Formats: sequence, structure tokens, C-alpha cells
Amino acid sequence: MKQYLWIVALCFYSLVYTQNCTHTLDGTVTDFHDGTPLSGATIHNETANTYTSADIDGRFSFPDLCEGTIVLVVSHVSCEPKRLEVDIPKKRHIDIHMEHHIEALHEVLITGTSKEEKTSIQQMVHKKQIEAFTDKSLGDALNTLSGVSSLNTGNTIVKPMIHGLHSSRLIIVNNNVRLFDQEWGDEHAPNIDINTSNQLEVIKGANTLKYGSDAIGGLILVKPKKYASKDSLFGSTSLSLNTNGFGGNVNSELVKTYKSGYYAKIQGSYKQFGDFKAPDYYLTNSGIKNANVSANVGYTSFEKGFDAFYSFVDNELGILAASHIGNVNDLVTAINSQEPRIKDDFSYNIGYPKQHVSHQLGKVEAYKRFKRLGKLSMQYDFQINRRKEFDLRRGDDANTPVIDLRLFTTSFQPNLQIDVFDKAEINTGFLVRFQENDAVSGTGVSPIIPDYEKYDAGIYATGNYKLNLFSEISAGFRYDFSEIKARKWYNTTDWEETYNYDELFPEFESGITNNSKTLTYPEFSFSNFSANLSYMRHFSDDFELFLNYGLASRMPNPSELFSDGLHHSAARIEIGSLTLEKEISNKLIASLQRNNQYFGFTLSPYVNSIKGYMQLIPTGITTTIRGAFPVWEYDQVDATIYGVDLDLEVRINKQFSYKGSFGWLRGTNQTEDIPLINMPAGNFTNSISYYNEDLNQLSVSLINKTVLQQKNYPDYNFYTYNAITNSNDYVDISTPPSAYTLFSFTSSAYFKVFKKSTLKLEFNVENIFNTSYRDYLNRLRYFSDELGRNINLKVKINY
Repeated sequence: MKQYLWIVALCFYSLVYTQNCTHTLDGTVTDFHDGTPLSGATIHNETANTYTSADIDGRFSFPDLCEGTIVLVVSHVSCEPKRLEVDIPKKRHIDIHMEHHIEALHEVLITGTSKEEKTSIQQMVHKKQIEAFTDKSLGDALNTLSGVSSLNTGNTIVKPMIHGLHSSRLIIVNNNVRLFDQEWGDEHAPNIDINTSNQLEVIKGANTLKYGSDAIGGLILVKPKKYASKDSLFGSTSLSLNTNGFGGNVNSELVKTYKSGYYAKIQGSYKQFGDFKAPDYYLTNSGIKNANVSANVGYTSFEKGFDAFYSFVDNELGILAASHIGNVNDLVTAINSQEPRIKDDFSYNIGYPKQHVSHQLGKVEAYKRFKRLGKLSMQYDFQINRRKEFDLRRGDDANTPVIDLRLFTTSFQPNLQIDVFDKAEINTGFLVRFQENDAVSGTGVSPIIPDYEKYDAGIYATGNYKLNLFSEISAGFRYDFSEIKARKWYNTTDWEETYNYDELFPEFESGITNNSKTLTYPEFSFSNFSANLSYMRHFSDDFELFLNYGLASRMPNPSELFSDGLHHSAARIEIGSLTLEKEISNKLIASLQRNNQYFGFTLSPYVNSIKGYMQLIPTGITTTIRGAFPVWEYDQVDATIYGVDLDLEVRINKQFSYKGSFGWLRGTNQTEDIPLINMPAGNFTNSISYYNEDLNQLSVSLINKTVLQQKNYPDYNFYTYNAITNSNDYVDISTPPSAYTLFSFTSSAYFKVFKKSTLKLEFNVENIFNTSYRDYLNRLRYFSDELGRNINLKVKINY
């Protein structure tokens, strides 16, 4: 037995004292961006539980290391700790690069502005506010911001407006992908499920050059949530129920994250409403069905990462039955009537007229950081938009759409962010994009938008420079080249006589005619320049001043160029023009802000001078086989839009607070010295809120919104012959409705239901007093009142 003990002891002595522990590891710790030595960095050898620190040159050394793998943890003030494994003696020297920029480290935690957009005038809608609109649209959520309004078709088709501009004049970016979904139509709402977003940003200035040169109105960013790198599995499910429309929304998401940096997310939602109700009657055929699904996978670390995203949105939208007019006499009757001509009982059925729109969006984005340079990112994305519009038809064509458009868009965009400098940052990149529109045959109706192909290429550069501790400037430029090639049949009479296109554009003619129609191949190319210059200054007492000048230019969109026929959802004839030139906008906006614990405000005056402003205006009536319809034509004028936005926030005491906002603008057609059409009226909002963190985070708010009557509007009224009465009837399509005031109530509270889960309950009432009113910017205001009272209950569980 004693012999065995001696053998074990000898083996133990051999293992301990014969291991080679004479190796040395040298290294340096430097800043990733500019290679500056990080003096004082702490290096912890977890394997041997020993410490050392970097000297003034960033050098360190670990002597007497044994063979094998050791684990080092490196930390430095304002740096994210770095953990790495080192094989000894394979590695005798190691260079460690630390990220020393606080704003890059905490981008997952901080919801403030990014450096690129810091010198822009912008507003944000955060996740808690978005949750209040889980069963509504992007336009509804943004409508709560000063300077932001909406152009509506009923209550389910809501197009955001910034400072009176919408559609092609706004850039909407969803998950870093610019949205293309036939946005040219007044009744074409953005196909975005806001439940996929964590934050909405509205940028009113011109610092939008990364995304395009045509943001004459502004930029809307729909941003997803970024996740911390840790092992976790979490999600949420929410349910919203409403009395008006007897419907609601259910949304659920599940997220898996890993400490290694990988993550995955899946989300889905479904919304359904039946006929909505005005205070005195149901709005027949105003229901909606909406289904959305999205998936997201990726990997993130400081030095490299990727993100893949896919979403599918499917909308079926009823168009108010009373808005379908067979002729102008129906329009006269509707305008002169206090109630819609069709008033049926409540139904979930969505009949004709209606829209069925689906939108697919996919992207793959990857980035890599390079030492002493910056971050290079590349993104490929595609979108497929299918829009079908159904009218009242008889016989075999009853279920055939009158408009069937398929829009395919794909783009590739690299971007280089150079952040090696202490006081400056530069972003530069280029874009190539291809777009194809297919006017699907078989509708039996000439397509209002023809087949076309569009090619885009652009290059841009922006820079931010810190003048000192209190001020910063931003500047940039962008150049875009666009070419569009279309294939379109024109009525020969229109081509040769009405518009004289045969003399203006003989190169477009194909020489092919058929049944009084001429086949043409219009081709246009445009060069667009844009630029911006911004200045930001911090003052004492929490004051900040922003100044922003932007030059933006926009080419005519396909609708403005090629529209030629009955737009059924709009119930009007729309005529484009091949002679339109590009718009050029010069916008100056300023903002004085103060934000502290008790009092804050933002005052933002602006002026936007637009040369070649393209507008769609009524010009008369025409008779078709379907009846007589108003004719709206595109023309071009010089315009000026100026106004002011005001936001105010007061902390009354620990539990009570006040918020107020005011927006006013004036749009003028300078060419004809008349007001611009469809400009929002002055409006203001006031809210008083109570919050008690100790009482289940109870929040209660009373909100008042007043919209003034628009007194500044153009007179496009006209007379039409009424065959029934054998007289000329006056058609008042211009006079805005009266001012209105609405009151709303919101409340919410949180409860712990399981060990790691919380339950959020919301109870809300919209239009408390069931007020009857009509809005100037609702295209269906001729036919019905807006929505009456709605009681809403929301339940959300986080798990």
C-alpha cells in the first residue's frame, strides 16, 4: 500500500513541477477607431486570477504562464469589457482593440437620436405610445405630433402629411428600407404594420440624404428594437377590442437572444373591423381585414454583424358604399345631403368598392468595422406590392378588379461611416435601384398607370463636425440619376389634338395604332441634386437651437406623368401630363428647444419654397359610359408653404403634468396668387395626465383636440347640367367643413401576474361626447360624418 502512495505522489509531483510555466504574453490595448493607446486599461487573467494594467503606451505583459488556454477580460473607462481566449505558447503577442465611443456602445439602451440625424428637427413616438395605436395605422400614430397631419379616405386609409406634404414628397423608411408601395395615390396608405416597430421618428429638416434626394416634405423612420447580447427568451401578446366597428387587433411576438450576439424574432398580427359608425348611422362597407407576419434573424457584435428581415402585409379595405357615385348628379345630392344615401345595418362583410393590397419586404444587411477607419455596411432589399381595386360591376366581371398593379422594387446600397476622427463623422455611399410596374391584363379597363421600368442611381456624402463642446454643424450633398421607360396606349385624339403630344414628343411614337388608340414608348431621365446645411447650439438652462437648410428635388412620379382614366377608388378621372418637370424645394426650418425636469418646449417656424410644385386639381366634368365624373388634372405652379409648430410640456408636480401642441401653416400658389389645395387647418391639442408609479404605474389622461376651419382654400367649384331638373346645379367641392373639438380619455396600469411576467391593462374612450363632424382632409367628407364614440380595451402580457 505504501508503494502505491509513493507512485501517486510521484505522478502528482511530475504533473505539477514538470509543467512548463515559463511563457510570457505581451500585448497592447488601443482604441479601435484611431489606434490611440488606452493607458490604464485593466487586464484580468481569469485562469490564474492575476491582474495587470496597460502603461502609458498601452502595453502590458503576463510572465510565467503555463501551456494551455487562458481567458483574458479587458476593461477600460467608457469601454465595453472585452473577453477573449488565448492559446499559450501559440500566442506570444496580442493586440487588443477596444471601442471607446460611448454612443456606439449603448445604442441598444439609448433611444435618443443618432449622430447622423442629430442636427435635424425631429420628433419621436416611442414604444409605449405606439402600443396605444396597435389596432390603428402609421398615419394615426404620427397624427399626434405637431406639424404632422393626414390625408384620409374614410377612417382606415390614412396617409401621413408633414407640413402639408404627402405621398411621393415623403420618404418612409421601414427597417432601413425605403418603402415603395404605389404611394402616388391619395387613397393609398403605407403598407406597414406598426406593431413591428419600436420607435417612429419624423424628421422635418433636410438631413435625409442617405435615403433619397426627394424628401421635400420630410422623412419618417420606422425603427425596430435592438436587443442586448445575452441568453434570453421573451415575448408579448396583446389584444385590443373596440366598440366602434366591433373589432380589434391581436398581436404576438417571440424573441430569442444569445450571449454570443445571435438573435431571432417572429411576429404576427391580425386585425378585423366591421362597419364603423358615425354618431347617427353606420358607415356601410367601411370594414377592414388586415394580416401581418414578420421574421428577423441576425448577429450583432461591435466589429461585425448581419440582419435579415422579411415582412408580409395583407390588407382588405372597404370603401364607403355611399362614396360610389355614378355621375356628378350623385355627387351634388351627396354634398347637399346631411346623411349618406346608403345606410345599412352593421355588417362584417366587405363588398364593392374595395381595395386588396399586399406588400412583401425583404432585406439582408451586413456590416464590418475596420480599424482606424470606420464601419462599412451593405444592404440588399426587395419589395413586391400588389394592388387590386374593385368597383361595382355586373355579370362575369363582378369579381374582376378594375385596377390590378404589381410593383417590384429591388436595390443595393453600401454605406461607409468614417468615425476615426474625434470631432467629425462622415457617411458616404451609393445606391442602385430597379423598379418594374406591371399593369396586369384582364381587368377589361385601360390601366390608369401603364407598364414601366425605372432605373435609379445615386451617390451621397454627409458629415458632422463638433465645433466645440456646445455646437455642431452638419452638411451633405446627394446626386441621383433616374430614368423611366413606359409602354402606354393613348387615345389618338388625345395624343394628336388634345395634348399635341405628336409634335412635342414624336420620338415616343411606335407607329402602331389600334381602334383609335396609339401605342407609345415614353422615356424620361432626370438628374436630381440635393444638399443640406445644419447647425446645432447648446445654451445654458437646457436650451438648444437648431437651424436647418435643405435643397431637395423630385422627379414626377408615374401617376403625375401617365395617369389617364377613371381612378375608381377616388371616383374621378385623373389626367397626368408628359410636360411636367422636376420639383425643386428650398426649405429653411429653425427650432428653439428647452427640456428639463419641470418645463420644456419646442418652437419651430419654417418656410418651404417649391419651384414647379405638382398638384392635382379639379378642372370640370366629363361623361363616360359609366356616367359623368369630375375631372382632376395635374399641373405645375410655384408654391410657398410656411408655418410654425409648437410643443409644450409642464411638470405640475410629482404626479400631474400638462402637454400641449399647436400647428399652423399657410400654403400659397404663387403662380396664380391663390391658396394651395388640401392644406391642413390650424389645430391644437391639450392633455392633462396623472401618473402614480406606486399604484401599479397608473396613468390617466384627458385629451382635447381642436381643428379650426380652413379659411385659406382655392375655389374649384363648378356648375353641371342636371338632366332630371333640366337645370345647372352648383357643385361645391371646395368649401371646408366647420371647426370641431374632440375629447378623449386614456388610462393604463401594470400588474404582476407570474414570476417574470407583467400584465398591462388599458381603457380608452375616443370622441367622448359622440360629436358629429367632418374633416377637410378626408376625401369622403362629401358623403358622411367622421367616427362617433369608441370605447377601447387593451390587454398586453409580457413574458
